Amino acid sequence: MADTTTPKFDKTVFGVDVTNHELLKLAYESYLAEGRQVGAKTLKRGDVRGGGKKPWRQKGTGRARFGSSRNPIWRGGGVVFGPLGNENYTKKIAKNSKRVALRQALTLANEAKKVSVADLKFTGKTRDAVKSLTSAKIATDRKVLLVVEDKTSEVLRATNNLSNVLVVRPTYLTVFHILNADQIVFNGKSLEATTAWLKGDK
Repeated sequence: MADTTTPKFDKTVFGVDVTNHELLKLAYESYLAEGRQVGAKTLKRGDVRGGGKKPWRQKGTGRARFGSSRNPIWRGGGVVFGPLGNENYTKKIAKNSKRVALRQALTLANEAKKVSVADLKFTGKTRDAVKSLTSAKIATDRKVLLVVEDKTSEVLRATNNLSNVLVVRPTYLTVFHILNADQIVFNGKSLEATTAWLKGDK
């Protein structure tokens, strides 16, 4: 069984003034950019195979002069300004700015009544985990962000098969997961660890 407790949230973390939505957007997009895969790649004029022979002689044909059939304006030619496969789409965000964005995201979630604290016990079995979450009034059919102090083997085995439950440690919280979660549950001492980390105590 899970024991639910009355949450005591620090206002410096869960009750800040959310005035800069641009920072939230930057932190959100920064997370997505880090996972973006660079797959597109085009060939420049010098990379396209063939085209070594001059299509026709320089003068006397009445046509424009060309030195190679791999000219970018020809079909089958190279691509100008195309992706090369080494683009860097990541967006940098300072550590302090990231913590400010996390505090703002947690504040919005707290105002929406999405944040709760529960004492969940994990035995390593998914069935027991579902019972524990249900007894704490946590809907496993919705997106649940479970914050734990430590990812033990029991926690991982019990939640790996729960597609809607994402388990993270406090220092791995992201604005993306906070804003997209339907419920944010702090288990054990994770609330104290999260508060200390975002206040800069650690």
